[in-house]
Amino acid sequence: MKKINFAFGIHNHQPIGNFEHVFEDSYQKGYLPFLKIIENYPDFKVSLHYSGVLFEWIKKNHPEALDLIKRLVKGGQVKLLTGSYYESILPVIPDWDKIGQIQKLTQFIQNELEIDPSGMWLSERVWEPHLPKILSLAGIKFVILDDTHFKYSGLSEQKLLGYYVTEEQGYKLNLFPISKTLRYAIPFKEPEETIEYFKEIATEEGNNLIVYADDGEKFGIWPKTYQHCYQDMWLERFLDQIQKNKDWICMLHFSQVLERLSPLGRVYLPTASYAEMSQWTLLPSAFREYEKLEEKLKGENLYQRFGIFVRGGFWRNFLAKYPESNHLHKRVLDLSYKIKDLEASKKVDEDKLLEAKENLWRAQCNDPYWHGVFGGLYLTNLRDAVWKNFLEADKLLGELSHKKKKWIDHKVFDLDKDGKDEILIETPLLNFCFLPHSGGTLVEFDFKPKSFNLLNILSRREEGYHEKIKELSKRFEKNPKENDSNQVASIHDLVLSKEEDLDKYLTYDWYRRGSLLDHFLGKDAKLDDFSRCQYSEQGDFINQHYQHKIEIKKDILYLTLLRDGWVWIEDVRAPINLFKKIVIKAKSQDIEIFYNIKNNHSEPVFLWFGVEFNFGMLSKDSEKYVYVKGINLADNGLTCISSEDEVSDFGIKDSDLGLDINLKIDKSATLWRFPILTVSLSESGFEKNYQSTVLFPNWKMELKPQEIWEVKIVQRIEQI
Repeated sequence: MKKINFAFGIHNHQPIGNFEHVFEDSYQKGYLPFLKIIENYPDFKVSLHYSGVLFEWIKKNHPEALDLIKRLVKGGQVKLLTGSYYESILPVIPDWDKIGQIQKLTQFIQNELEIDPSGMWLSERVWEPHLPKILSLAGIKFVILDDTHFKYSGLSEQKLLGYYVTEEQGYKLNLFPISKTLRYAIPFKEPEETIEYFKEIATEEGNNLIVYADDGEKFGIWPKTYQHCYQDMWLERFLDQIQKNKDWICMLHFSQVLERLSPLGRVYLPTASYAEMSQWTLLPSAFREYEKLEEKLKGENLYQRFGIFVRGGFWRNFLAKYPESNHLHKRVLDLSYKIKDLEASKKVDEDKLLEAKENLWRAQCNDPYWHGVFGGLYLTNLRDAVWKNFLEADKLLGELSHKKKKWIDHKVFDLDKDGKDEILIETPLLNFCFLPHSGGTLVEFDFKPKSFNLLNILSRREEGYHEKIKELSKRFEKNPKENDSNQVASIHDLVLSKEEDLDKYLTYDWYRRGSLLDHFLGKDAKLDDFSRCQYSEQGDFINQHYQHKIEIKKDILYLTLLRDGWVWIEDVRAPINLFKKIVIKAKSQDIEIFYNIKNNHSEPVFLWFGVEFNFGMLSKDSEKYVYVKGINLADNGLTCISSEDEVSDFGIKDSDLGLDINLKIDKSATLWRFPILTVSLSESGFEKNYQSTVLFPNWKMELKPQEIWEVKIVQRIEQI
């Protein structure tokens, strides 16, 4: 009789910062029913991976689930996989953090579930060739990766019915290829189809191995899968089929495979993740060309043969695609090195240092650093959670590094590794990061008492899938019920929208959003055009280089940013000097901003100048609102578009965060305000995301040759 070996694995994870109701709903609809059902099939062997984030939540909220898992482990039905405790992308964090995070999850599993894991789940299956050594040093014997990784090395489908060995500097690691065929079949196709596929690859010798390992959220949490898997009993029907054919389908744990089967050989894998991820890393034009090539090959029945030579990008390019992600990554990376240096000194409070390291590891949780079919980077709550943990660690390091309570530090260095210097300023209460090479823009503004980054925002940019939104909108106009499909499919195949008219919000920023952005508008500029970034910028100050100077006097730092630029006046390019000075005090919640604009043209000039402030308030809830002193706003919501005249005292109050962000100006201005809304893709479809509220005080002025115009802005953050 022909036989086949079958290894089955499940990966479960919820990111730091996800809403409590999402954890609970996922547990009730996915994680718990899956465990209860497989318990009835003791011969069905499963390798389970839970991230440390999810394990912590289960232990706190549903400890009975840990008891159930422990029973399954003791019965030999379940083995557990370790991994990065906070589900970080291992290649992009320091080696000491890689080992620390893996050992932390391993220890949790040993203590709570009384089993010693020998294999691991690699976050997002992001593989780089240097990993075998460090994983081996962390005690790992095997890793489960996509078959895509192996195919990129030239191995055919027929050569992936087993496992391989790789090494780095002589450190050995076993690698299991996950079948993409099974990833797309389970749980979306009928169980009988999988059994028929098993028959095709079974052999008389019975040495072939087929591997399934994928997200546990596919079993009840992805769209329409709860009804499909449990109410329509797909999972039980699948397990019945495996049980019915157990005389020739041999269920094995991965560790048992290593004991019973020999490796197929040695292999060296290139950088890779799963195929969909490699497409998501691409810039929009390349993203769409990739899709067209795939469709062309499939249409000509060539994809099966040549598909292995069609591959997208490299995970790290998310850091090039999204500067906001890169900035956060480099801040966390820099902090890791600081912690390492303090550890080496052995002259600090070890408990505080350990707490800082724990917060640092939490800030390495992968989800807010990238974006694909999952909301990830676009979700403000996920970014905020990572920023919060980073700032908690940063505050502890500030305490450990300074004996005085009143201090101010600054550093001019290439933080984001783009070949240009940034300016980082830190006090006990506030952090700032300026880009002197790009408009002197403020891109990070941390209020440490709340561990909150007011500039945790994302610019509006084109995504490769935005074309599908336009197509969907056209189809929806013709058939409004089309979006209510009962289709059960992988989220990689579904095209759904959570709301109508999203195509109207597909507008893109040509500069990175931040604060202290210096705009010169044309005389015909309109608020609506400006809010959609579809206006004419008359000056050359946005995105351009500013000279800078830093002085410190008695715990007060003076940062001066200066540019000799140009402003188009009609058809004349007039030379304009712009000077802005930011005054930061060591123990103050206020910052003072002085603007000085000088007309260096030989003729009088009319200028329309404004300063753009962005504030990322996480959501547009009614507890968060804009106020203008002396004016009763018709709509004070964060997503309102409006213009108010003669404004000198205004800001945002946020009862949820307990913050009042106030700006006072000594020359009354016209205040434009509008939201930054992005359109992104998530598990349940296309959706609109609130990113920030823009407050744009602006002034019209006429300056004679050599005349100077000045304004003072005081920004204060108060806790309420």
